[in-house]
Amino acid sequence: MSRTPSPTAQDFVPFATAALDFHRALNVPGGPLVTTRTELDALHSHLVSLYELLDAHAGRVGQLLPAEGDHLRAARTRIWQAADHLHAAYHAAPRPDSGEVLDHKACPAGLPEGAPELTICQRHQRTAYLVRRRTTPADLHAPFTGLVRR
Repeated sequence: MSRTPSPTAQDFVPFATAALDFHRALNVPGGPLVTTRTELDALHSHLVSLYELLDAHAGRVGQLLPAEGDHLRAARTRIWQAADHLHAAYHAAPRPDSGEVLDHKACPAGLPEGAPELTICQRHQRTAYLVRRRTTPADLHAPFTGLVRR
């Protein structure tokens, strides 16, 4: 089993990185001082996609190379923690129309902003289910993400 991708495989990760860099360079210096809820939703979506990519790699690699798998699982846990903080930031951000801050208890309803514009809570709950199956609460709350072999 070869660890190098086939020559026809497309690697789109560098394009995603470039798009984020481009977005930051264009929008942050001259943009609003407060991050919009729409941007927080988009960033959360990006991190959840990254979580799923790392999860897929950790599952495959961990069987062949346990030490590399440990590092990928640790990275996956940290990405989920970042996504969880973005979700909390979303709920702490004021609504653009009224300026009010929604109670985080609106999250279980799934769409506190209304369909179909923002789906951060549905996405977060769907991914949280996967996270609970892949990690323990101790892993999620520890300052260190677990055993890393050398």
